[in-house]
Amino acid sequence: MENKEFFAALTDLVREKGISQEVFIATFENALASAYKKQFEGGAEVSVTLDPEKGTIEYKATRYVVEEVLDKDKEISLEDAQELDPRYQVGDTIVNTFIPKDFSRIAAQTAKQVIMQKLHETERDNTFSEFSDKEGELMEGVIRKIDERNIYVELGDKKIEGVMPPQDRTPTERYNVGDKLKVFVKRVKNSGRNSQIVVSRTAQGLVKKLFEEQVPEIAQGIVEIKEISREPGHRTKMAIFSNDARVDAVGACVGNRGARVNAVVEELGGEKIDIILWSEDPLAFIYKALSPATVLSVTARGERSAMAIVPDDKLSLAIGRDGQNARLAARLTGWKIDVKSASSPEAAEILAQMEAEEELEDFGVTTDEE
Repeated sequence: MENKEFFAALTDLVREKGISQEVFIATFENALASAYKKQFEGGAEVSVTLDPEKGTIEYKATRYVVEEVLDKDKEISLEDAQELDPRYQVGDTIVNTFIPKDFSRIAAQTAKQVIMQKLHETERDNTFSEFSDKEGELMEGVIRKIDERNIYVELGDKKIEGVMPPQDRTPTERYNVGDKLKVFVKRVKNSGRNSQIVVSRTAQGLVKKLFEEQVPEIAQGIVEIKEISREPGHRTKMAIFSNDARVDAVGACVGNRGARVNAVVEELGGEKIDIILWSEDPLAFIYKALSPATVLSVTARGERSAMAIVPDDKLSLAIGRDGQNARLAARLTGWKIDVKSASSPEAAEILAQMEAEEELEDFGVTTDEE
């Protein structure tokens, strides 16, 4: 069946909307076949072929040659088949081209559905392609919908939707439709109907990107964020290092009168942030990581395990509420940290030994073994 007007319109649509003609035709062929089968349930096996060059649409019905016909729509007896062509044998297939009843209505309805579907998919895919390089970035969004499971955030000028699942929501924050907030683009997955942008308020990357916004020295690579450990909504520990001896890394992150760090804290809803100087010496790093507690000594106790001794009145501060401070310090350093008060027997023994070694050094005596 010739339908040159349809193909001319299709060519214009493909050119205007940027839809792949090959993909559209394949989809349309499948949709026409599906529409026919739906209307004539139980009918023959049907395929549809579109030829843009010839401007034709062909329906083809396939029947199988059998000895005994059980389904007259899909099968034909050997006797009847050989009347058409004596060469047919059992197991052969016969393909006939035909024009279905009410073809124009079927084609028109199907074309409309396929065109709308493809326009939507093309628009979505183009938008997702633009977002493919946004993974790991910070974006501003507006909450547009909240259901029993997810929060849906409208992102950027394209108004594309990001999904914030429960595990990516800060437990101390309250979310309402219409709220504006900054989110970390955790993952961009472009796979047809299952395309999805996952955003987060709990990712460590959110803290890093917020500091990059506030601290030019970080954005420029002068100050480097080495590690971050975080319990969202409560506390973050961030280890930093200056690649320029003339730049105070902590001062750069804190800012004049705390302006820079306070801006991040405000965006995170009051989450406390400890800014710590990173050290390649693991024991020195642990010493700093237990901030804001005072640490008297850090001693290695095995593979990636250490004991930190703190004044008796600083023990609760070093451990933190529900063990939070020590836990975050352990995550930050990658070491298991056993925090002991100075008066504990094990700690007292170590401190006494350190004091004795210092006294010997004062007299010019070294205790190092050769």
